[in-house]
Amino acid sequence: MLKRSHMCGSLRASHVGQTVTVCGWINTCRDQSKGLIFTDLRDREGLCQVVFNLEDSPAELIALARTLRREFVIAVTGLVRVRAGGANPKLATGEIEVVAQKLELLNAAETPPILLDEHDSEKTNEEIRLKYRYIDLRRPRMQHIMRTRSRITKFARDYFGLNGFLEIETPLLIKTTPEGARDFIVPARLHPGKWYALPQSPQLFKQILMVAGFDRYIQICKCMRDEDPRADRQAEFTQIDLEMSFIEREDVMDMMTGFVRGLWTELFQYDVGSVPRITYWDSMERYGIDRPDTRYGLELTDVSDIAGKTEFAVFKDALALSKNGRGGVVKAIRIPTPNEKLTRKVLDGYSEFAKTFKAGGIPFTKLGANGFETGVAKFCEPVKAELIAKLGLVQGDIVVFAADHYDIATKTLGELRQKIARDLAIIPEGKWNFVWVIDFPMFDWDDEGKRWVALHHPFTSPNPDQFGILATDPGACLSAGYDLVLNGSEIAGGSVRIHDMKVQEAVFGLIGLTEADAKMKFGFLLDALKFGAPPHGGIAFGLDRLVMHVVGTDNIRDVIAFPKTQSGMDLMSDAPGPVDPEQLVETHVRSTAPPLV
Repeated sequence: MLKRSHMCGSLRASHVGQTVTVCGWINTCRDQSKGLIFTDLRDREGLCQVVFNLEDSPAELIALARTLRREFVIAVTGLVRVRAGGANPKLATGEIEVVAQKLELLNAAETPPILLDEHDSEKTNEEIRLKYRYIDLRRPRMQHIMRTRSRITKFARDYFGLNGFLEIETPLLIKTTPEGARDFIVPARLHPGKWYALPQSPQLFKQILMVAGFDRYIQICKCMRDEDPRADRQAEFTQIDLEMSFIEREDVMDMMTGFVRGLWTELFQYDVGSVPRITYWDSMERYGIDRPDTRYGLELTDVSDIAGKTEFAVFKDALALSKNGRGGVVKAIRIPTPNEKLTRKVLDGYSEFAKTFKAGGIPFTKLGANGFETGVAKFCEPVKAELIAKLGLVQGDIVVFAADHYDIATKTLGELRQKIARDLAIIPEGKWNFVWVIDFPMFDWDDEGKRWVALHHPFTSPNPDQFGILATDPGACLSAGYDLVLNGSEIAGGSVRIHDMKVQEAVFGLIGLTEADAKMKFGFLLDALKFGAPPHGGIAFGLDRLVMHVVGTDNIRDVIAFPKTQSGMDLMSDAPGPVDPEQLVETHVRSTAPPLV
């Protein structure tokens, strides 16, 4: 076989006059019947044009060249020259071409079921693309995504390595701890009746590594959750996972701020700058969500005090509500002029959108030249001056309201805020806004289970000034957790961990775990905490979601080489599939599912 000297996409004008050997797949063939055959040859680095000269080449070379078709695999040796007919500005290799001197057909190919032209391939049914994933992955777009993913993981290893982190692998076969999502379980052949679980996270093991004295750990690890896949979530996903000892919250956040600043400089030459911090409650008040998109305005304003002065029954009924110690509220968003896209039909449609979040509707009005007009104008007119002052209204502005329990009103407007921004096309392109969200509530009350639920996970420590109210007022207790949010998407989450066994036992008790339950599920962690656990904390980046942001896709399947469908199927390998009855016998498992037809 001809030995490759250069990648197709690496050739430039500086290579003119050199004899090179390139290998790859034929992207296109053009026999112009004017003494020349043109072929675009493709590898992972890009395309280069190969020219076969009918007059100056051996007959056997030309005969073989005439048999070439799309996706044939070939090797070509030839002379690099300036591209005849002028450069092609659309190609990185557009200034040159390779005049073939030798040709080797390495493999023929059938006509592929997927066209690799970028415009046409995007129209291909996704199931076809996933079934023939090995062809879909040849597309330049997919190759770019996988190269970018590799760059991110390399940068992570380099950055954390330079900062003293050790890369340590944790087990894939662990004990089930059914507290969060559903586990994937694996029968233990050598221990009849017992089961392993696949890890949803390396959480406990990385804490154990801190107890073991490794000080700083990192792992790019697979995690599995038996959940229904969504556009931004897969049952099998990858984390950049790390943990640090002898730290406070700020140490972890500073380390991770350095990571994203360095990564964005590496990928985009983009200066992230300092990353602001916002408390959970401030985020909910201003944005209605704990993962705020801060690239645009449309912030929420509490107008309950003004709304209570109106005669509008919807406002008055909402303000009379009370739940979980919080009353009803009326919140508003000012939508500045010009807003021609917000027709009466669109504004009425927002009430239907609000019902998705259990809200009754979205009252609205508009400030005209002579006062409020349309919608609930007559109720707002008596408090016009106060609304104008509080919301900063000018003529032409539209105001939308949500009135309900605090949680419902806030969440509804938080979601509506994002929809309005999309409808008005005011979300800026090419802007990367990072923000840390801190001071999350430690617990949420579960009405159905009549118990507290850890909002993050039960290994999260209270803030240093909150230990005193952990037992007396857990609902008011704030955690030492932190999320890193990028353009409205949580890309990383973590916390300072509990390193005192007595505090950990107290938290388990608050969430309803008996001493026996805690011992059964987390006994090895509790035992480890007895033997000198250092203060420690960590974080996990969702690698797949991070890559989604970087390459600009909203489909997680685009950034995973071999993803599952929405129903959890691998269409290429046809997994999951049946197993031999002998395998079930060996693992002491009997299936109750109906026989496969």
